[in-house]
Amino acid sequence: MSERESIDGVPVTEDQIAEWAAEAEAGYDVTALKKRGRGRPGRGAEPSQVVALRLTSEELAALDARAEREHKTRSELIRDAIAAYAA
Repeated sequence: MSERESIDGVPVTEDQIAEWAAEAEAGYDVTALKKRGRGRPGRGAEPSQVVALRLTSEELAALDARAEREHKTRSELIRDAIAAYAA
């Protein structure tokens, strides 16, 4: 195993790989795995749609600065701006 192999900065050891292999060979509870859910939680009753948007580094910096001032995420700030514009 390469010394560069890691998970979240923690090196993966041969012992860890052996434990994972033994766990997999013993089998997993499929019902428990399916209960974990998939993806990000929805924002409403309908599925959300992802929209790609290209911004310059200056636009992105201004957006991030305002989001930080307002204690919001980028996405929250963009959604608020669209809602205000569309109103």
